[in-house]
Amino acid sequence: MVKNSFISIISQKENEENRGSVEFQVLSSTTKIRRLTSHLELHKKDSSSQRGLRKILGKRQRLLAYLSKKNIGRYKELIGELGIREIKT
Repeated sequence: MVKNSFISIISQKENEENRGSVEFQVLSSTTKIRRLTSHLELHKKDSSSQRGLRKILGKRQRLLAYLSKKNIGRYKELIGELGIREIKT
């Protein structure tokens, strides 16, 4: 599973599994977003799932904004690993 592989990557970096870290929260949000996106491709009129997707997207956006203000290096590294956005040079 994707989640377990990223947990091991994050835990190797920090030498302990910190599930409350911003990186882990962004990772779990990203997996939920990908799962809901594939669900909505099949069920286009599922409005409750669309609302849930928008809420998760907003939460991930706020977490990434916080991380970019706190530590830009970790932000760029996480964005690169997850392939979420294009990094401006």
